[in-house]
Amino acid sequence: VQLVESGGGLVQPGGSLRLSCAASGSILSINVMGWYRQAPGKQRELVAVISSDGSTNYADSVKGRFTVSRDNAKNTEYLQMNSLKPEDTAVYYCTLRDRYMDYWGQGTQVTVSS
Repeated sequence: VQLVESGGGLVQPGGSLRLSCAASGSILSINVMGWYRQAPGKQRELVAVISSDGSTNYADSVKGRFTVSRDNAKNTEYLQMNSLKPEDTAVYYCTLRDRYMDYWGQGTQVTVSS
């Protein structure tokens, strides 16, 4: 399974970005996709996850601002990020977990700065 993220960039505080993650390869129908992030000098942390049945879970720090979604027909996951804050600056990683393995994308940089 390969994961390719896109949509990162530079945005001002209060702005929005939408990240996408396209999965390809031998994808099992039952899986959990998610987003993690890692800021400089900090540990990687969970941002949001979404299962193949649509159930979601979010980190407290992004609840009400970020929305995770997926299109199972396209094997694509999205992260809509609104009301961005400087502390959201990080490399964002897409993940996919099935019954056998965890897969990770290469990461996309999100920078929130004026």
